[in-house]
Amino acid sequence: MARVVGIDLGTTYSCVAIVENGKPQVIPSRHGESTIPSIVAHDNKGNRLVGTAAKRQSVTNPKDTVYGAKRLMGRTYGTSTVDQIKSHFSYNIIEGTGHEAAIEIAGQHYELTDISAQILEEIKNVAQDYLDEKVAQAVISVPAYFNNKQREAVRRAGELAGLQVLRIINEPTAAALAYGFGKKLKEKILIYDLGGGTFDVTVLELFEDVYEVIATGGDGFLGGLDFDEYLSRYIIEEFKKIEGIDLAADKLAVQRVRDAAEKAKRDLSNASETLVALPFITMIDGQAKNLNVKLTRQKFDEITKPLVDRTFEILEQTLGEAKLKSSDINDVVLVGGSTRIPSVRQRVESFFGKPPQKGVHPDEVVALGAAILAHALESGDNPVTLVDVVPASIGVAMAGGRFKKIIEKNTAIPCERTLTLATSRDNQPAMRIRVFQGEDANVMANEMLGEFVFSGLRQGPKGSVKIEIRFKLNNECILDVSARDPDTGAETTRSFNTATAAALETYRADKVVNTPPQTAAAPRPQQPQPVNAGGVGVASR
Repeated sequence: MARVVGIDLGTTYSCVAIVENGKPQVIPSRHGESTIPSIVAHDNKGNRLVGTAAKRQSVTNPKDTVYGAKRLMGRTYGTSTVDQIKSHFSYNIIEGTGHEAAIEIAGQHYELTDISAQILEEIKNVAQDYLDEKVAQAVISVPAYFNNKQREAVRRAGELAGLQVLRIINEPTAAALAYGFGKKLKEKILIYDLGGGTFDVTVLELFEDVYEVIATGGDGFLGGLDFDEYLSRYIIEEFKKIEGIDLAADKLAVQRVRDAAEKAKRDLSNASETLVALPFITMIDGQAKNLNVKLTRQKFDEITKPLVDRTFEILEQTLGEAKLKSSDINDVVLVGGSTRIPSVRQRVESFFGKPPQKGVHPDEVVALGAAILAHALESGDNPVTLVDVVPASIGVAMAGGRFKKIIEKNTAIPCERTLTLATSRDNQPAMRIRVFQGEDANVMANEMLGEFVFSGLRQGPKGSVKIEIRFKLNNECILDVSARDPDTGAETTRSFNTATAAALETYRADKVVNTPPQTAAAPRPQQPQPVNAGGVGVASR
């Protein structure tokens, strides 16, 4: 009999759990740890390494070691966001299928879904070895703010790894499920989720077996990797002051410093000071140079304060959207390894006037919640009701580059909305519907989800021909959009799904995709065309 698991697919570390005898429990890694590094690499012999094996050689092989790739999922290559990410990683980020960001390892091309699929396949194999049973189904968690493209990319990665993905669940919702499961609580809680690469804050109301999300917010570039980056920069600057040598251009040296910075960050969670000592960090005129930088917790807090401040800006905004004050929150649940940082815990306690909840393990709670939901879906016994919300508004491009919101942020899902659009010129033959997700009034400042063309419009004067656009979101925030002419009954439907059958079959046959599938490339996001361009008009109200 195949088993079902819950998976927390993290930016830096992942975790897998299962329900045994009615209780969720984490499945240990091959090395007896509760988490598995979310890292993929190729060594100098061409062997593929995943997890701990990949992490162990990352210092000596930074160019062919991929970490933090979750930040790139669903991102368009050439955007400022991807350019910013490229400056932080040593591996080569290239343009992939459909203009999305992709990875080059040892001269081979990998889509981001391929990288995540390799991590998920390792997680699946770890679970199968531990259970001595086949694992075929999973619930996989994602950050609450993940948009439609990113969620579909995670679902596709699961399928490529040979898993039937029963549900995509938001990480804070999974954490709340694990925290409150079986307790019959009646309270408002706040999940403060600061992981390796992302930050989420979610406010939920628990009423016995009902878990209702009130508001959610997040930042995809705010997590432990950023704390490591800030600390690395400081160490490199201190070395430059002492030796007059800038290590920033030496990828091997930078990777050694980053590895040491992560260790120093962990040490300073339990000690007031630590020493970063890296012998033979570089060679100058045939002479080896050693790096020795003393770090105190006070200095670490000073360096990383802007990051902690950013989490609280998001937290306060989310509370405002929920129309709540800090005193309205009964319990604060800390999730993610970065919440072990003392300054984070102290700031949370100061803001809410009480210590955060200590009854959950920050590294395991998301996987445990995903496992609880997975078990419920498999068994058909639904002990809880989850009511989630849209993490970011969804809408369409309008004339003049405006963004028209159709489904507002924090709308409860599943949901459905309809918009009526009219032609913008006489005898317009078709209408282009371009769907975006975000909050900015300028459409191009938001994330493009996709587009489709409703063709064969009836002939008629400007504004006389109208179509109804229906937006339908399921309980995983996966979007279907349909356009219908109410007078003729003609209809076009589009599911915004990044997966392709060709890619899926290629991966299952070869296990690793080295070249992109030969599919038609999607157009790059660009400013909406004026209404008289090319016979396809931009919609107007």
